[in-house]
Amino acid sequence: MSTMPTEPSVSAQPAPVRRLGLYDTWWTVAAASLAACLALSACAWISLHLRVDAALHTAALFLHLASLVLGFGAVLAADYSALLYLTGRCTLRDALDSAARLHVPIWAGLAGLVASGVMLHPNLGSVPTRVKLGLVLLLTLNGLQAGLLNRRLTQQDATPPTRRLMVRGASTALVSQICWWGAVLIGFRNSQR
Repeated sequence: MSTMPTEPSVSAQPAPVRRLGLYDTWWTVAAASLAACLALSACAWISLHLRVDAALHTAALFLHLASLVLGFGAVLAADYSALLYLTGRCTLRDALDSAARLHVPIWAGLAGLVASGVMLHPNLGSVPTRVKLGLVLLLTLNGLQAGLLNRRLTQQDATPPTRRLMVRGASTALVSQICWWGAVLIGFRNSQR
């Protein structure tokens, strides 16, 4: 009597568990915002206690300027993509994809600015410096919610964005520009002293 070979049984594998991402919910963005507030506070505290020699100060200044070019340049490119969409020269999907690709250089530039700024002996007793730090914090929080906004707009692939989302997008871009330009102008003014 011959027996037919049986096929190995295939057991049902459970679907892989998807990890919670930064821009999945308001809760994850809120947790990241709290972490950003703590990190910026720690950087301000470190800047008060860190002593840097002239060579490291010069290197930090170069890194500060390079980070400004990287981060602010990427922000300007993302906002330009949004303007192209608003003027009908590209689709919303193209503008969102462009902005999503620019998140890494934007965040890298901002992180470089904060890290190098610690070594530049900011005068935390100065009102303009405190305003600049407030702008950097607002910029960081705005950037975190911008990632969530980008995700929400991307999920509405087939339908045009609601007026509310469009107003939120315009407000996000406006806050971003005010914060970047304000911090740049204060930094320039402080460097003249």
